[in-house]
Amino acid sequence: MSEQTPASGPITDGPADPEHDSTAAYGLDRSYVASLTRRVVSTSGATAAVASPIGGTPLAHVPQSSPADVAEAFARARTAQVAWAATPIDQRAAAMLRLHDLVLDRQDELIDLVVWESGKARKDAYLEVAHLALTARYYARTAHEHLDTRRVGGMFPLLTRAEVNRVPKGVVGIISPWNYPLTMALCDGLPALLAGNAVVSKPDAQTMLTALLAAQLLEEAGFPAEVWQVVAGPGPEVGGAIVAHADYVCFTGSTATGRTIARGCAERLIGCSLELGGKNPMLVLRDADVHRAAEGAVRAVFSNAGQLCVSMERLFVADQVYDRFVDAFVSRTQAMTLGASHDWSVDMGSLISQAQLDTVTAHVEDAVAKGATVLTGGRHRPDLGPFVFEPTILEGVSADMECFGKETFGPVVSLYRFHGEDEAVERANDGQYGLNASVWTRDGARGRALARRIRCGTVNVNEAYGATFGSLGAPMGGMRESGMGRRQGAEGILRYTEAQSVATQRLVPIAPMFGMSEETNAKVMTSALRLLNKLGRA
Repeated sequence: MSEQTPASGPITDGPADPEHDSTAAYGLDRSYVASLTRRVVSTSGATAAVASPIGGTPLAHVPQSSPADVAEAFARARTAQVAWAATPIDQRAAAMLRLHDLVLDRQDELIDLVVWESGKARKDAYLEVAHLALTARYYARTAHEHLDTRRVGGMFPLLTRAEVNRVPKGVVGIISPWNYPLTMALCDGLPALLAGNAVVSKPDAQTMLTALLAAQLLEEAGFPAEVWQVVAGPGPEVGGAIVAHADYVCFTGSTATGRTIARGCAERLIGCSLELGGKNPMLVLRDADVHRAAEGAVRAVFSNAGQLCVSMERLFVADQVYDRFVDAFVSRTQAMTLGASHDWSVDMGSLISQAQLDTVTAHVEDAVAKGATVLTGGRHRPDLGPFVFEPTILEGVSADMECFGKETFGPVVSLYRFHGEDEAVERANDGQYGLNASVWTRDGARGRALARRIRCGTVNVNEAYGATFGSLGAPMGGMRESGMGRRQGAEGILRYTEAQSVATQRLVPIAPMFGMSEETNAKVMTSALRLLNKLGRA
């Protein structure tokens, strides 16, 4: 694997030492940081330091929110939501389209900040910009399709008019992760705003600045400042307060935390959507284009250093092509450029933290100790960055190894042979997760038929995850322990609304008329029901 020199120093000159000045940062200009962190609702006086995975460069001290601050954020959001819900849909959609252009115009600034906070490769950070723009455009252009009042068949033709309104939930709480700090901070909230809700957002502590810049862009695009509140702090404290105040909760993160949030929402009888963990399978069928599949596998496994909910961690390859595929996959992996920098030439960046590095290292060491073979990679590379770990391909992984069934969330994949497609599907469905899967074949129809048998919320044929992730009209989410609810598509916006049915009855009541007895009325109703059935009416 070729190497990329780590970033040599800060982007700007002159900030004070953060050890002695809580507003200072080495990597970013102090006034720029202050313009972002002022958006945090915080009166606690406490701050949390944020450092970059690129050389450990200090970035900021982020104000921390107390439970009282969370309550204040919800109070502000509720006040603003009333006027926002009364704003015409076209005006809301216009703000979304302005955001689309603004994100593309400011992409360099956004990418720089994402790379500073996450350590990911610049090309992976760009994909966040692209996905955010796609999301804004999709919901702006389909706003009326999803939100307009819809006529439905009434009880009696001509006599009963029935329609369904989409009413906003109120204030949505969004708890977003660090791995995709721009898209996860904002993309789930855009349809909530479009539907007339306000949002209280709690981004992950490691990537607060990106989320705060996203909030700033919302305001610049024309969204009222008060409809998007940002709080910061430890998940158990601040996350619990969000669940206690929200009208709906959207969470992306671990299955364990998702269960806790689901219990809290159930206690309050509010809805939630949860995208949780995965141990995603990729199937390479005997008729697959081996070289195309190998190239796809590199992206499937090592994008964002494997820190992607929908990336592949289990690779099942047909006997007939196994050896050729492995040779091509290993060769392409070894050609990757690694590093922790802002350079476009980096293929795979850094893990985000020591905790992620510890998990990845432990999984690889455990597998090797129990008999697995490392085909390439397997080493921590502190010479390239404090948390850089080589892209790693394992063979001979068995059920007694940590990485067999547990999510690694890093640049590690296990290879397995399969003899028949029924076996491959059975092994792909093994375990409790069901987020994303990938099938590679020259026969698209065959791949789609096989996809229906895989118990995952999304399945990509001849692609890893981008085809579903980038198709905004297609819902995305997990089955089984990978979550509940969906983002994107109609489901992604309707989850933030209540369906309200309104029916108007004309001329005659739904009751006995003209002194008619209940028995006679029942006979008349029965005749009417039979007639409507003969006429083919639903």
